[in-house]
Amino acid sequence: MMDNVSVITIFYLSGLNETINHRFLLFFLTLLCYCAILLVNIALIVTVVLDKSLHEPMYILLCTFCINGLYGTAGFYPKFLWDLLSPVHVISYSGCLVQAHVMYTYACGDLSILAVMAYDRYVAICRPLEYHCVMSRQRILKLVCFSWLTPFCVIGTNISLTARLKLCSTFIPRLFCVNWIIVSLACFPAEVLVNNIVAYITILIYVFHGVFIVWSYMYLIKTCVHSAENRTKFMQTCVPHLVSLTTFLFTILFDIMTIRYGSKGFPQTLKNFIAIEFLVIPPLMNPLIYGYKLTKIRKRFQGFFTACMK
Repeated sequence: MMDNVSVITIFYLSGLNETINHRFLLFFLTLLCYCAILLVNIALIVTVVLDKSLHEPMYILLCTFCINGLYGTAGFYPKFLWDLLSPVHVISYSGCLVQAHVMYTYACGDLSILAVMAYDRYVAICRPLEYHCVMSRQRILKLVCFSWLTPFCVIGTNISLTARLKLCSTFIPRLFCVNWIIVSLACFPAEVLVNNIVAYITILIYVFHGVFIVWSYMYLIKTCVHSAENRTKFMQTCVPHLVSLTTFLFTILFDIMTIRYGSKGFPQTLKNFIAIEFLVIPPLMNPLIYGYKLTKIRKRFQGFFTACMK
């Protein structure tokens, strides 16, 4: 048994088995969705980069948010599109670990960036006279590095612990690789104890991120209640953050619940939708929400489309 375990080089992704009859329709819809995600995120990034008046902390963080969305979706859509046209849905062992790392760092990175955005809005509204001093370019650079490097290190630790496990199965009942499912394939349950401890520490770290975000916005709401100017500022800049946060947390928590506590009663199609909604809704909706709500971004988009129509 140990000899067989040691030579596992590929995994079989069985999430598409029940929907294979509609694969060409799924391919078209998935390609359309991915192209839309690329278009709206790249458009917003290019707008921020090219317009010097948008080189402010809030827009730099928004640009970082969109880059992270492109990073996460790049880890899923190309492989998924290939699988839709392929009779066999397989992925190499190393490729599976890389994909799991990309999925988790994308999700954790989104939460870290949302936490930094909440801090930025807190300083802008509650300490406006100190804003440019506190949110200097050096500080923004450090915060952006924090929001990307922390997930890479934390998730990298989880993935490296998974890589040491000896596995007894090569079947993953998902559309993409998930670290917790790979861990569940371990031959010896005693080996996954460290994985479980580190996984719960990771969850705790990002629960603290969520608590910080909620505290920040509660404080902001309390501050803005007594000032018409602050209420206007809150509605223009904080509402998009809250919508993004709500969308992200809903999709991620629903997926975590189905992974950790089972979804045996759900049809495979519903499981697939739950699994990929955090790769569809936030990357597509976030640029649209910010582009519509933030006045400077909206005006730049309107000017761009007006120029194109001429």
